[in-house]
Formats: sequence, C-alpha cells, structure tokens
Amino acid sequence: MTHRQPLPADLFDELCPSALVPFRFGDKWAALIIRCLEDGPRRFSELRVPLHRVTPKVLTQSLRGLERSGLVLRTVHDGPKPKVEYALTPLGRSMLEPLEAACVWAAEHWDELLDAQERHTAS
Repeated sequence: MTHRQPLPADLFDELCPSALVPFRFGDKWAALIIRCLEDGPRRFSELRVPLHRVTPKVLTQSLRGLERSGLVLRTVHDGPKPKVEYALTPLGRSMLEPLEAACVWAAEHWDELLDAQERHTAS
C-alpha cells in the first residue's frame, strides 16, 4: 500500500459547498466518497473519518452502489489480517472533473442556495 496523507475529519464540514449542490452524483453520499478516493485507494476506516455523519451501514450501501455502477473497485488484500481497499476505476476518475465543476458552481452560488433553502423551510 502507498502511504497517503490521512483524510481530514473536517473535509466535509458544514461550510462545504458540496452539501448545497442541488443535483446528485449517485446517492446522497456518492460524490463525497468519490472525493475521498481522489488521491488513491482508501480503507473503510479511513473513509469514516471525513464521512462521520454517515452510518457504517449507509456507507457500505453507497460503496456497493458505486462498485455496481463501475465507479469504485473493491480489492481484498489477503494476509493474516485481510485488508479491503476501495479505489476509483478509470470511469470513477472521469467523474472528478464534473464533480469539481459542480462544487465550484455551488461555492459561487452559496448565498443564493442558502437563501432558497431558508425560504423553502420557512414556508
């Protein structure tokens, strides 16, 4: 396994524009998982750090959905303690550019999106 920097726990904090993107890449958590895998394979426990608001069951379901769609590859490394890693496939990597564009768009329209959500909640 290649050594990578740990994923920061606040990667998707309350001020992350990805939460305001009004359209989805897969299920609710798929885009965040794809971003977590951007720099290389990760173990489930590594994904749980920035995705702490996702239950383990839902994270597993999201990973399976991404795997079923051909965006994520699940690899089991044999050994005394088997290890499982998740990585983006070439198809999954092709999602990074449109995902980045969606996040930039959400950041540019942050105030408008928040205002719209508040108006909707108030009504």
